[in-house]
Amino acid sequence: MNLSSAKPTSAKPISARQGVPAQQPSEPAASLLWTGTTLPLFLRPVLRVVLMIGALSVALTQGTASAEQIDLDVSLANPMMLSGEKEINYLRISLTGFEQTAKGERAPVNTAIVIDNSSSMSGSKIEQARKAAIQAVERLDDNDIVSIVLYNSSATVLVPATKATDRESIIEKIRSVKAQGSTALFAGVSKGAAEVRKFLSDESVNRVILLSDGKANIGPSSPRELEQLGASLVKEGISVSTLGLGLGYNEDLMSRLASAGSGNHFFIEEADDLIAVFNNEFNDLMSVVATEFEIHARLSKSVRPVRVLGTKANIIGQDIHIPLVQLYSKQQRYFVVEVEVTPGEPNESLELGDVSVEYQNLVTNTRDKLSSAVNVRFTDDESLVKKNRNHETYAYCTIQIANERNVRATALRDAGQIDEAKQLLNLNGRVLAEVEMECKDLGVAESVIPQLKINRLFNSQQAQGIENDGEWVKNRKSMRAAQSYNSAQQRYEVKVPDSSSK
Repeated sequence: MNLSSAKPTSAKPISARQGVPAQQPSEPAASLLWTGTTLPLFLRPVLRVVLMIGALSVALTQGTASAEQIDLDVSLANPMMLSGEKEINYLRISLTGFEQTAKGERAPVNTAIVIDNSSSMSGSKIEQARKAAIQAVERLDDNDIVSIVLYNSSATVLVPATKATDRESIIEKIRSVKAQGSTALFAGVSKGAAEVRKFLSDESVNRVILLSDGKANIGPSSPRELEQLGASLVKEGISVSTLGLGLGYNEDLMSRLASAGSGNHFFIEEADDLIAVFNNEFNDLMSVVATEFEIHARLSKSVRPVRVLGTKANIIGQDIHIPLVQLYSKQQRYFVVEVEVTPGEPNESLELGDVSVEYQNLVTNTRDKLSSAVNVRFTDDESLVKKNRNHETYAYCTIQIANERNVRATALRDAGQIDEAKQLLNLNGRVLAEVEMECKDLGVAESVIPQLKINRLFNSQQAQGIENDGEWVKNRKSMRAAQSYNSAQQRYEVKVPDSSSK
C-alpha cells in the first residue's frame, strides 16, 4: 500500500469509515494512566514510568487447532465478503505458547552478553551495565551457557562460552570492566555469535544480547550491514536482541539488527532502567518453549498474497513462508497477511487457504506439527459483512496497519515533510480510537482494547510533538522502539506510577 497517502490500502476491509474523524475517547491521557493501565517501554520518553514485566493475555476465539502444547489460530478480519469485485482482506495467523508449569521445564540458555565499553559509556552507564550483567549471571543455572564480550575500538572476549557453574568467577571479571576507546559494534556482535556457536544446540535458547550507547564507527556500520548480520545469524538458530542506551546510538541500525535477528529492541533513555530491561530480557530467555518454526501458508488460486505486515516473509506464487525463531510461554505471536480475493457468487463459500506449522518443542524435545484452514463466504448484503466481522482479528490488523503508517511517518519527518508526517500520525489516532470505541460499544475483543488504547495514545502524542526539532532525536528513538514493539509483539511493558509517586 502507498503509505505516503493519508488513505490506507485497507480502506475496504478495515475501514469504510476510516476517513471520517472519529470522536476521541473522553478520558484524558493522564486519568487513563493513573488507573494502572500498562504502557510499553517506548512511552518512557513521554511519561515518567516504572519498568515491569507483563505478557499480554489473549483469548483465542475462532477456529483454534490445538497441538499438545502450541495453539494455532487462523482467522480473517472479514469472514464474509461482498460478491462482485475484488477486495482486500486480512488473514491473521496466531501462535500461542503453552505455560511452563515448573522451573525444570525450561530449556537451557546459551547466551552471549555483548557490552559496549567505549569511552562514551563512562560513569553511570558502565556502572549500571556491570550491575545488569551481574544480576543476569546470578539468575543462570549450572546447565546454562554464558559468555561476556566487550567492544570498544576492537572486540575482546572477557569470558569465553562456558557453563555457568562458577558464577562468582564470571561476576568478578564483569566487575573489572571499564570504559575506553571507540565503538566496533559489528565486531562485538560477530564475536558474541562466535561464542554462542561453541555450544549451539536446537535444544537450547541461543541468543546474543547487545548493549550500546553510541554509533558504530569502526568496521561495518550501516543499518543494512547489521541487518544482514542478524538475518544470517537467524539462519543458524541464533537470535539477537538490542538495547539502545541514551540518545547517541543509531536506532535504525539497532532496530533493524534486532528485527532481522528475531529478537527484541529497546530504547532505554536512563541508565537506571538498564537493570530492569536486562532482567526482563532474561525472563524471555528463560521462558522459551518452542524454536525453529516453519510457518507455511498456501492460498487458493483465487486469492493473491500481497504482503505480510511488519515481517520479511518469503512469498512465491500462492505460497507464503514466515520466519520465526522462538515462542515464549503464554506468548501470543501473530502475523497479518494482506490478501486480494477474487469474489464468488452470493452464498458461495471458498476455502481461502491452509496454514501448516512445524516447530521444535523444547520441553519434549520433539518436532511437532499442526495445521488449520480458513474459509470465506460471499454475500451481496453489505450489512452482513459488518455483522460477521471478527472484531479481534480486525483490531489486531488495524494495529499492524497503523504501525506501518507510523514507519512511513518517521521517514516523512526525516525528509522534512512534517505536515504529512503529522497527518499520518493523526490518522492513526483517529482510526485506532474508532476501532477501540467500536469494540467497547459491542463488548467484544476485550483482550485487544488495551493495545488499541496504547497505540492510539502514542500516535496522538507523537503527532503533537512531531514539529519539535529539539525533541526529535529522542522521539525518533521512541518511534523506532514502538514499531519494534508492535511488529514483534514484544512482551515488556511499563507502568505509570500512581499519583503519589514522584
